[in-house]
Amino acid sequence: MQELFSGVYKDKTVLVTGHTGFKGSWLCFWLEKLGAKVVGYSLDVPTEPNHLELLGLNIVSLKGDIRDLESLYEVFEEYEPDIVFHLAAQALVRQSYKSPIETYETNILGTLKVFEAAKASNTKAIVNITSDKAYENTESGYGYTEEDRLGGYDPYSSSKACVEILTASYRNSYFNLEEYQNTHNTLVASCRAGNVVGGGDWGYERLVPDIMLFASQNKKLSIRSPDSVRPWQHVLEPLSGYLQVGEKLLEEKVEFAQAWNFGPEEKESLSVENVVKMLQEYWRNIDYKIDSSFDMPHEAKLLRLNCSKAYTLLKWRSVWDSETTFKKTVEWYKSFYDEKTKGICTEDDLKTYIVDAKKKGIEWTKS
Repeated sequence: MQELFSGVYKDKTVLVTGHTGFKGSWLCFWLEKLGAKVVGYSLDVPTEPNHLELLGLNIVSLKGDIRDLESLYEVFEEYEPDIVFHLAAQALVRQSYKSPIETYETNILGTLKVFEAAKASNTKAIVNITSDKAYENTESGYGYTEEDRLGGYDPYSSSKACVEILTASYRNSYFNLEEYQNTHNTLVASCRAGNVVGGGDWGYERLVPDIMLFASQNKKLSIRSPDSVRPWQHVLEPLSGYLQVGEKLLEEKVEFAQAWNFGPEEKESLSVENVVKMLQEYWRNIDYKIDSSFDMPHEAKLLRLNCSKAYTLLKWRSVWDSETTFKKTVEWYKSFYDEKTKGICTEDDLKTYIVDAKKKGIEWTKS
């Protein structure tokens, strides 16, 4: 597996902020398989159970707050990461209405301080993970490109738009591409991905984890906004994109230090109710009802991404269609909740994903 992504991650020191989260844990697992020396930096594990703890990885796991600049300075000085994948964030729309100060401080000031710590070190590359919700969503139905206007109705979405502006500002001011290897040695990119699913997510108020938990207890789940459409994808899809962008930055390819969308093909954007029905095909225990009585703050009903830039320049492609994505997700949770096995399918899923990617001739699988 270490030959993937041109073998660039072997023996590299990789700092992953937010490594105890859903995406972060999968990314750490993949990086370890790629031969990287992984250093994670995060608050306490956010859920019980927790995917990272279940994996039992041989990584450096540090407890810290990305708003603590002195702590970040110490981490960068001690471990000297070659590349940073910055995932730490307050990532929930509904929570952002309840805790706007925490959301803006974590997402904007936290990112600012990660950049500052990286600026004072010998870090070669930063891949900053933001969100597809960073776009000003007019719900027009077309997929947003990286050049579309940034915005955000709710605090979470607007905080991520601010982070994108911050990233562009630091790329111009401190990590200027024309000054690369003259006044600095750091390349910075940002990545915007759609809704991710897969095993090991127990995040608060997330559709698929709630469905899996209720199914394991033979309970009926009440769902809100059944008609909301999102670009659903397996967690390994955007991670392959993040890793590919990181590969290019570590190879000192300046032209890849920009913003990137990673999402499924347009036909894979599905409504909430269609997702639930698809999940039902793979687990009979899943049952639901639509409850319109929820007192809900505003959330976008329609969101799509245009990933043609990643298709063209990175030659990146999604590997699994929606049927495979949701089948794999259900199988992961069924295995975990099965009293006889209590197993997790993370390694099997990654191996299968790589085999399928190689069959499709995806660029990052070529050595």
